[in-house]
Amino acid sequence: MDPSFLVLQALSGLASAASLFVIASGLTLVFGVTRIVNFAHGSFTMLGAYIAVSLVPRLLDLSYAPWTFFLGILLAAFLVGLIGIAVEMLLLRRLYRVPELFQLLATFGVVLIVEDLVLAIWGPVDLAGPRAPSLRHGVEILGQRFPAYDLVLIGIGPVVLGLLWLLMHRTRFGILIRAATQDRDMVGALGVNQARLFTLTLFLGASLAGFGGALQIPRIPANSHMDLSVITDAFVVTVIGGMGSVPGAFLAALLIGELQAFGILILPKATLVLVFALMAVVLVVKPWGLLGRPEAASGVVRLPEGILRLRRFRPAETALATLVVAALLAIPLLGDAYMVKVATEILIFALAAFSLQFLVGVGGLVSFGHAAYFGLGAYAAGLLVTGPLKVPMLPALLAAPLAAALGAALFGAFIVRLSGIYLAMLTLAFGQIVYAIGFQWVEVTGGDNGIVGVWPAPWAADRSVYFYGVAAVALGAIVLLRRIIVAPFGYTLRAARDSATRAEAIGLDVRTHRWLAFTLAGAAAGLAGGLYAFEKGSIDPTLAAIPLSIDFLVMVLVGGIRTVMGPLVGAGFFHALKDAVMPLTAYWRLLLGLAIIATVLVFPRGLAGAAEALRARRSPEPAAASA
Repeated sequence: MDPSFLVLQALSGLASAASLFVIASGLTLVFGVTRIVNFAHGSFTMLGAYIAVSLVPRLLDLSYAPWTFFLGILLAAFLVGLIGIAVEMLLLRRLYRVPELFQLLATFGVVLIVEDLVLAIWGPVDLAGPRAPSLRHGVEILGQRFPAYDLVLIGIGPVVLGLLWLLMHRTRFGILIRAATQDRDMVGALGVNQARLFTLTLFLGASLAGFGGALQIPRIPANSHMDLSVITDAFVVTVIGGMGSVPGAFLAALLIGELQAFGILILPKATLVLVFALMAVVLVVKPWGLLGRPEAASGVVRLPEGILRLRRFRPAETALATLVVAALLAIPLLGDAYMVKVATEILIFALAAFSLQFLVGVGGLVSFGHAAYFGLGAYAAGLLVTGPLKVPMLPALLAAPLAAALGAALFGAFIVRLSGIYLAMLTLAFGQIVYAIGFQWVEVTGGDNGIVGVWPAPWAADRSVYFYGVAAVALGAIVLLRRIIVAPFGYTLRAARDSATRAEAIGLDVRTHRWLAFTLAGAAAGLAGGLYAFEKGSIDPTLAAIPLSIDFLVMVLVGGIRTVMGPLVGAGFFHALKDAVMPLTAYWRLLLGLAIIATVLVFPRGLAGAAEALRARRSPEPAAASA
């Protein structure tokens, strides 16, 4: 291979690494100080790109000089920083002491809101930004031409690293950031104004995200989907480098940039897999990252207190539950075909959400990539039905939970070795590996086009018949999972969730039980994925992507993580809300995001949890009545 081509490829990787580092450094700082898994960080990057696209051309009309271009970039970053302050003061300040799951859910609501605001202000068309004056030409390197602007980007990365080092080591604000990264509670005990520190940190992190997004406008058009792709790469860099470590983020960005640059030459169909595989290896070998430090505070994910309270249904509650199930089963008799379709999807998502509740609520294992097993089940069933063997529906449907269980058993063997936020990030890495395989293995999975023609057998082709089949399978699986929750196996999981040290001290094999729980939850999610494949008639990589994993978390938390049946309520409410709101307005994401944030702030126990708390206040039960 031509050495000059390799040099240019390396330089291209450095340019991408510099941009990625600028964005990821802001996420690293925010997480290090506030311990918030800020899913909205990608939205700040997107806003930086859009604001720069609007601002820079106007400044260039006043003075067509290179410094004017970069002044516009800095102004865009400053404006995004002000937006970050607004988000912190209006929302995040109320969430610093709540469990991380609620923080993730709230920031996901911000993502939905920002996406629709961008569409309302700038429209759905991609907007290309102007190129920097005097940097439109190419520089000849070893007989090959390389963009001059990319050389400037390569220089910006070390400059930002140097400025952040000076800030962290030569200013009081930077010293407080480093101290809060090590022990946030101690900083507060010493009298430091934590509210001001968090606000300034959010300003700095959002400004860096906006700066990184604005720098991209000569290379990548601003579009309304860049937030999710950016946040995924930023999470990878943050985790590999070490959460809270800016030099670690710089090193990780270099590794990822070069891996992407040369991976496309060596393994063009596995570039994404390589990136997330590297993230998974680092988490397994050194969970706190390449240059991070093992801190107890960063390895703990707080769950809601009093989680998963089990008690017997009262007669009135049993009658109400029976009435709800009867009304659900009567839908094919009273409703139209569309209502039957929606009810079928609610049952499928209820099973998927319940399987996630089994992990989070019973085992205390927070999964950010649960859609991976849903996708594995869908692909297993779809490929068997549409493949050369033309397997019938029932055997293909049986293969769905088996394939997902195998994937969950393989991933779970590594996942259960970790705990807290490291465990959650490893689930994200494995989930993205499944998504990357589905997206890039075009010959088998069809890539982003997916696979079509996954229809039920003739005897189940009628929507009403398929609905009753889904109801029998999904409700049966949910009942079985609930029986496991109240069985000794479920009590063992809850004991390990509440105190793994005490559970091990009395002789319980915590790791094995958690691995079995992961396998069982994966099988249930895979069964739901197989049912969904036949209901939808097609499969594609989005069935294993991050947004669907977040949807499952939303269903669990909106329904109520403190209740066993909360995921069923959450799945019905969330899916029905999307189905009711989407046809009414083009800005359904905005309304859905506001609803999610309102739920986090007003109903932190979820809908079912709030109903149970209201019932308990009206007619308190003695403690002995709880199972």
